[in-house]
Amino acid sequence: MKSITNNWTCLILFLLIAQVSLAQNTDHDLKDKEQSELVEMKGTITEINKETREVTIIGSKGELHTVTAGEDVKRFNDIEVGDVVTFSFYKYIKAEFRAPTEEELKNPLVVLTEEGKADANLKPGAAIGAVIQAVVTIQVINLPFMYVNIEGPNGNFTSIKMKDKELIQKLHVGQVVILTYAEAMAISLEKAD
Repeated sequence: MKSITNNWTCLILFLLIAQVSLAQNTDHDLKDKEQSELVEMKGTITEINKETREVTIIGSKGELHTVTAGEDVKRFNDIEVGDVVTFSFYKYIKAEFRAPTEEELKNPLVVLTEEGKADANLKPGAAIGAVIQAVVTIQVINLPFMYVNIEGPNGNFTSIKMKDKELIQKLHVGQVVILTYAEAMAISLEKAD
């Protein structure tokens, strides 16, 4: 009996080690991905920072977004945690699937450019937040709805809608990714009817 238990223990350890080893090796096989889009959705406010105008919202499918309410957002002071809101924002993301450098680990959040106008792929004149490079960690992978929740170095969350089914299947929770993104600048944020 003791021999069978030891064999099962060895097999489980082997499988766990093999899984971790395979997960680490897939990082080298993944190509960088880049996307920009207008995101429009409905969700519930979970956190508000009135000083920075940052609002964290959870969508109907569990996706998290931390957005900065831009100057176009009216009645910002009227919203509260627990309010159901409709909101829209522009999102730009470039993901690099590689191990962070020593410098990136020391400075996991670097502002590359200050806020400004969106690139040519987005609506002319659209406001975007600062362009930032960050070392982020995958927290949730939702295969049925094709999105990944990530946590940034300051503890804020965002969801990335995935279009590449093959890529999302290669990702794993706890995976570190180098993400270059434009901070989400909400262009509308209103209480839902």
